[in-house]
Amino acid sequence: MTITASPGPTVFPAHTIDSAPAPARRAMQATADHLGYLPSPVARMATSPQTLDGFLKLSGIFESTTLPQLDREVLILTIAARNDCHVCVAMHTAKLTAMGADTGLIEALRAQQPLADGRLEALRTFTLEVLATAGAVTEPGLQAFLAQGYTGRNALEVVLGIGTYTLSTFANRLTGAPVDEQLMAFAPQ
Repeated sequence: MTITASPGPTVFPAHTIDSAPAPARRAMQATADHLGYLPSPVARMATSPQTLDGFLKLSGIFESTTLPQLDREVLILTIAARNDCHVCVAMHTAKLTAMGADTGLIEALRAQQPLADGRLEALRTFTLEVLATAGAVTEPGLQAFLAQGYTGRNALEVVLGIGTYTLSTFANRLTGAPVDEQLMAFAPQ
């Protein structure tokens, strides 16, 4: 993974809850309470309270979809690796590891390689096709996704996940958010 220079802390400071714009503080506090620390992406994204609020709301909505948790994490890590977001790769590698996901699955996702599990590979491939075609997925691409037991509802939930985590990965790269100490063991090399 290539980590490129960004405007970083001069334009996007690592806000504390006290230094952040007032409209961002409640979301920052809730995130810190939930995770036990304030993630650097949240601290940087707080520069725009609306962006932070939008991401957190979309993330919560995506978590409530009918896609199973493992499938959601496969989608997220697919996007994180594709968009070269080192923070998201570390965070969602940690999440998959905590879930007990197969290390081969995690390694393949990080390396942007095909997955051994046919159903999850169909999800990964479909996600990448939606991204590559701006939603104009081919009929065979859609049918391959549906043939693995996914539904039209799931296809639209993939679009929601892509929107949510495109926002996150782009914001993290723009702000130069570093990987937090709590996630360094999962950071891309």
